[in-house]
Amino acid sequence: MSAITDADLLGRFPDTWINHDNKEFYRGWLRQRLLLNHCGDCGYWQHPPRPVCRACWSDNVHATEVSGHGTVHLLIRLHQGPPAPGVDYSEPLPVATVELAEQEGLRYTSTVINCPPGQLRIGLPVRLTWTERYGAPYPVFEPLAEGAGAGA
Repeated sequence: MSAITDADLLGRFPDTWINHDNKEFYRGWLRQRLLLNHCGDCGYWQHPPRPVCRACWSDNVHATEVSGHGTVHLLIRLHQGPPAPGVDYSEPLPVATVELAEQEGLRYTSTVINCPPGQLRIGLPVRLTWTERYGAPYPVFEPLAEGAGAGA
């Protein structure tokens, strides 16, 4: 894939606050890759993006792809909210904070799709997938297929 310029990035996400610290995070979205900051000195993962590692204060942090596997850590259901493409509030919309497999405490918040409401629960193993919102890829999660491991 050709390089995504800063101008291209801003054009694809016109209503998103994009700056030097988070531009690689959103650039990853356009390639359908979830990139979170990883410290090259101590190995600590952190999100949201920051220019300095909060564990060791190194500036050797880089947007690095995560596996996308994790478990639902926190779950709420929205009964109403702002209009968004593909979002239907006639059924409560699940918003889940997923603890990612890379590190205890590394969490990412999105929604869970392809899951009957009665099966959605804290502790549910999930994996990253993508949908489209406002003409751009958007990271979401879905239940991990039964019998699939974290490396699936």
